[in-house]
Amino acid sequence: MSTHATRRDFLRGASATGLFGLSGTSFLAQLPAVSAAEAKLDAAKVHFGAEIEPTVRLLEETPREQLLEKVAARIHGGLSYREVLAALLLAGVRNVQPRPSVGFKFHAVLVVNSAHLASLNSPAQDRWLPIFWALDEFKDSQQRDITEGDWTMAAVNEAAVPPAHQARKAFKTAMDRWDVAGADAAVAALARTAGSNQVFELFAHYAARDFRSIGHKAIYVANSWRTLQCIGWQNAEPVLRSLAYALLNHHNEPNPADSDLAPDRPWRINVALAETIRAEWTGGEVNSAATTDLLSGLRSGTPDDACAAVVQMLNQGIAPQSIYDALLVGAGELLIRQPGIVALHAVTSTNALRYLFSTSSRDKTRRMLLLQNAAFLTLFREAMHGRGKVGDTRIDQLQPAAVPGDSLSTLAQIFNDVSSDRGMAAEKVLGYLDADQPVKPLIDEARRLIFMKGKNAHDYKFSSAVLEDYYHISPTWRNRFLASSVYNLRGSKDVDNVLVQRTRAALSS
Repeated sequence: MSTHATRRDFLRGASATGLFGLSGTSFLAQLPAVSAAEAKLDAAKVHFGAEIEPTVRLLEETPREQLLEKVAARIHGGLSYREVLAALLLAGVRNVQPRPSVGFKFHAVLVVNSAHLASLNSPAQDRWLPIFWALDEFKDSQQRDITEGDWTMAAVNEAAVPPAHQARKAFKTAMDRWDVAGADAAVAALARTAGSNQVFELFAHYAARDFRSIGHKAIYVANSWRTLQCIGWQNAEPVLRSLAYALLNHHNEPNPADSDLAPDRPWRINVALAETIRAEWTGGEVNSAATTDLLSGLRSGTPDDACAAVVQMLNQGIAPQSIYDALLVGAGELLIRQPGIVALHAVTSTNALRYLFSTSSRDKTRRMLLLQNAAFLTLFREAMHGRGKVGDTRIDQLQPAAVPGDSLSTLAQIFNDVSSDRGMAAEKVLGYLDADQPVKPLIDEARRLIFMKGKNAHDYKFSSAVLEDYYHISPTWRNRFLASSVYNLRGSKDVDNVLVQRTRAALSS
């Protein structure tokens, strides 16, 4: 996959000529008609279907200060939610490089599904807010990519694309060899000829292969797959090419296929360890005491220790549900101990790995995802020690605070405390839920405050993950997990996000 500096002339030109300062109405009025020459596509870069390409170019070429208003005008003219979502993802994969890390500016792509989930779970009056926020985030990432070299996804090297019957083998060979060019050609063939579920299983296998980019590779596999379920498989090829390119990022280290590097070791050990799990491992007993034991081991054990404990539990007849209870709650505990970027990604990557685990139908892949998730949590824990003080709070010893019987008053107190005293907020969440107060109003308010106060991609990624995973944890543990979430949610006293007013004004005009 090569780079090209052959785009965004409109974006740069608009900035140079002062168009950023015009109002939405005056800007649209001064736009010249598009000539045939201007509409001609650049053959050197990847292009999308005729139905979506114009909308993608709208996102790419419109100045940031005008984009929300221009998209709103198109929506009033009939542009659908699905079309906006598809264009948002495709603009990101064409314009934003998942290097030097699958993170940072690439969050414009990673966050699309999180914004989509937030929209799906929103009341009608707020449904566009997450997507419009993500549109603005794309423009920010696009500009950052320009300053870092102006990367664009190149067109496929058609001469290298293997025939359909060789595509799967070519893809696996290239991925195992960390061969970017080979994987790019092979994945194009797979997107054109293979079934979508077959392609998903191939990517799920590599999602947790290494710990580089602190879990973002698994997050990208899960989130891109989920978004494609909404926007349609006809958009898959460029997304899958971007995804393969991201998974093969090894931070300029020696080729992992020929090296023994720390981020790859848990995988290599777990390939053999997975074979020792009993054949009937997917059944078993949901056992809260086993969850407590594994949670204890995650606090101090090595990756090898954690994975060995998982295998032992499975072979003793403990259900995978009890293991995932420990992994999800353990990630929440890390957030309590050190709120910040590392623990946050322990939560969001565990959400992605759990999704992949529950979606994959391949036994070996599911074993590896479970083991790698356990290994990753110990690596997240160790990474936290390099970023300052780590507390010693145990989530299973968190005490609920007494709360008023009136749920509205309690929720107001909780989200006020989120802005000033997260520890107290966590205790009140636990007290509220343990008193059998309804969870939906709490979740709805948490999500609404992300819309109103959210400032970055992590707000959307994190909130969509935790508010989803509450329902995937056993009742014994889920209240504590949700209580831990306040360490990265937004409170009612936080500063408002200025995009909310702008979005509502654009959509109401």
